[in-house]
Amino acid sequence: MALTGRTALLAALGSLPVGILAPSWTGMLAVNAPLSLAILCDYALAAPVRTLQFTRSGDTTVRLGQTAEVQLTVTNPSRRRLRAHLRDAWPPSSWPTGKDRTASRHAVTVPAGERRRLTTFLRPTRRGDRRAARVTVRSFGPLGLAARQGSHVVPWTVRVLPPFTSRKHLPSRLARLRELDGRTSALTRGEGTEFDSLRDYVPGDDTRSIDWRATARQSAVAVRTWRPERDRHILVVLDTGRTSAGRVGDVPRLDAALDATLLLTALATRAGDRVDLLAYDRGLRARVQGRSTGEALAAMVNALAPIEPALVETDARGLCAAALAHAPRGSLIVLLTGLDATPVEEGLLPVLPRLTQRHTVLVASVADPHITKMATARGTVDAVYEAAAGAKAQAMRIRTADTLRRHGAVVVDAAPDDLAPALADAYLALKREGRL
Repeated sequence: MALTGRTALLAALGSLPVGILAPSWTGMLAVNAPLSLAILCDYALAAPVRTLQFTRSGDTTVRLGQTAEVQLTVTNPSRRRLRAHLRDAWPPSSWPTGKDRTASRHAVTVPAGERRRLTTFLRPTRRGDRRAARVTVRSFGPLGLAARQGSHVVPWTVRVLPPFTSRKHLPSRLARLRELDGRTSALTRGEGTEFDSLRDYVPGDDTRSIDWRATARQSAVAVRTWRPERDRHILVVLDTGRTSAGRVGDVPRLDAALDATLLLTALATRAGDRVDLLAYDRGLRARVQGRSTGEALAAMVNALAPIEPALVETDARGLCAAALAHAPRGSLIVLLTGLDATPVEEGLLPVLPRLTQRHTVLVASVADPHITKMATARGTVDAVYEAAAGAKAQAMRIRTADTLRRHGAVVVDAAPDDLAPALADAYLALKREGRL
């Protein structure tokens, strides 16, 4: 049983005259006995909570930053009218801070034998699966003095997907891809390694592209044109170890890496390449493999949604072995990891030759723009020390990147907002150079 504020107010108003005019146990009993009887009658007339029936419907996925609608249908099978306050509980990260009290509570009236539908609006602040907790109902009697209270478990899961903010860069990269592929009205056709078609010779064309057999069969000189190879294999390896948990600005490094992964997947599938994914730290956390070009992006988004950083050191040897096991020879392996000197020198560098010997390796990392800002600080003693620390950190990062390049890897090091387009540009550059 739950008592309401109205009950407390009536008890106070009844006790006040008794306490002033005739303070005695008889006077108190004369006031509280009728009130207690009214409370018991009100409680008895309240609709039962245990017999209520609940069903859910609505959104099962939502992108981070957008709003999901989840409907909760309340069925009252009893013979009494339900007057209730209902709390549809979800994890705190299902709403912005301070919004859960208003978003999760509903007032509902359901006549006997009828049903009502309530809508809860979720606006999650983190990726991953959000599972509904208990539905708590407080059923009031007709006088509003007492209420029955109980909880029901009504399961429902909403998967919060990565926001994919870098999709705004996709149209410009697709335009460059079409130009590279020779499908726009450009003056020159894109370079590549896969034969595309024949056309008439134009002064200035490379004479090595002349097809002498085709020329012999016709009166004009014929030139071969090329396009980047299709159906190449790309394996994205996502390092989910402790370095990916570091926050750069308002988001973890892992979230910036996820966004870059999605842009690369969207671009590569449009280019006709196959994209697979491995997420790894001490073991395999997620895998997307063997999906068609039309299914790859959706599968990536769904697989990456629940991934969170693990506060452990990444097993570089295990990561390398997993990559070699899942990538056919001649693949492009895109490794999204950190460029901190110690983890790279002790973990990645010893195993990197095994990857570069069979594959093209591209290492992408999230840089901290605050370090660049630190390096330019001047004016006070503290600012000078800050600039020295920032310059040292930049120098170590540049040295680490140069070491990786000497071992045969392509390195992309960019701020969180720039990592996704920079990785897409590096992919297009490899296409243009015929390395993929």
